[in-house]
Amino acid sequence: MRGQAGRDCESREGQGEVIIKCRQERPAESRRQRQQVSVHPVSLSFLDDSDEMLQSGFWGQFKQAHGWEAHPFSVTFAGEAAAAAPMDRAAGRTFGMLVLTRRFFRMFSLAYVPFGPALDPVEGRGEFLSNLARALRIHLPRTTLFLRFDLPWRRTGESPLASARPRATKAASNMQPPDTVIVDIAPPLEQVLASMKSKTRYNVRLSGKKGVMVSEGGPHDIDRWYALYQETSSRDRIAIHSRAYYQGLFHASQSYPGVKPAVKLLLARHGEELLAGNIVAFWKNRAAYLYGASSGEKRNLMPTYALQWEAIRMAREAGCTSYDLYGVPPQPDPDHPMFGLYQFKTGFSDCVVERWGTWDVPFRPVLYSLYRAAEAVRMLYYRKIRKRLRARGRAADA
Repeated sequence: MRGQAGRDCESREGQGEVIIKCRQERPAESRRQRQQVSVHPVSLSFLDDSDEMLQSGFWGQFKQAHGWEAHPFSVTFAGEAAAAAPMDRAAGRTFGMLVLTRRFFRMFSLAYVPFGPALDPVEGRGEFLSNLARALRIHLPRTTLFLRFDLPWRRTGESPLASARPRATKAASNMQPPDTVIVDIAPPLEQVLASMKSKTRYNVRLSGKKGVMVSEGGPHDIDRWYALYQETSSRDRIAIHSRAYYQGLFHASQSYPGVKPAVKLLLARHGEELLAGNIVAFWKNRAAYLYGASSGEKRNLMPTYALQWEAIRMAREAGCTSYDLYGVPPQPDPDHPMFGLYQFKTGFSDCVVERWGTWDVPFRPVLYSLYRAAEAVRMLYYRKIRKRLRARGRAADA
């Protein structure tokens, strides 16, 4: 005899009656039973349909040239049936997903999903990550300690924290900026400019009046741009990659055989003097500001405003409908060291998108806890101690 839906029941007969024993099912258990996640290895080209550049075959090939191994998958998320689980709006969906793995200490590996998975189940987020990690584990190196997700999901509704095993937990630090500013560039340019803050509009126009010219650079300009980026890194105390990393980005945008972005180096000059330069990627109907370098000289000419405006103009001309300024502090806090960046970017748009950030699913909890502690110490060193030491060194040299 079957009991009511949502219960685990058994029956036995005794003295003319049927005795039913039922165990009430917990909501999380019901959700996990409904969720069915399957993964299958595929080729990188399967990811060419991705709306997210960091989840594309192009990005997988690029990262493979810089110390990572790319693992492309087809992921299917299904409920028991559409009628049985109407709340599972994501049920029956299949999507591509890029997982990157990298070895450390020669004997361990970490797995990383940049801005993925694309599918947000909305309900049962934590169980979804747990089930997805469980399905992926057999396809990843046996030395993998944990699977790290940089979630592209907007920060609304249910937390990705999992009650299931393996448990999803917030990472000690975010890999990609969880918060960003998006500029809607679908309207005419005049309307896009009018939607910006008055000071931003003023600075965009001022840069043109002062003779700042923006042009597209070529491979021969990478060295000059990188020298400016090193200056920016020292001034603003930010970590940067080697020059070969950025050269590799341009190379991959030309050599990848499938769908690839147009990666542009935009340079702002005043006369013959290079004042600033940005690397911008145009991916399908989206454009993103990836890296920016600027000189400490002639900042009053507002070259960074000229660069962003030219990038917006080029992106719209290329058919893009949005421009991602790629990363801002979580709150407009004047005491935050990046408050100036927040003011600069939100001047172009008041659309601040907040995401859930980076979450880990440990495969080996004890070893993962040690890694997490070491990572926290490393972040403390690079974000606070090292910056203070550099600041003291500059003060001593002054």
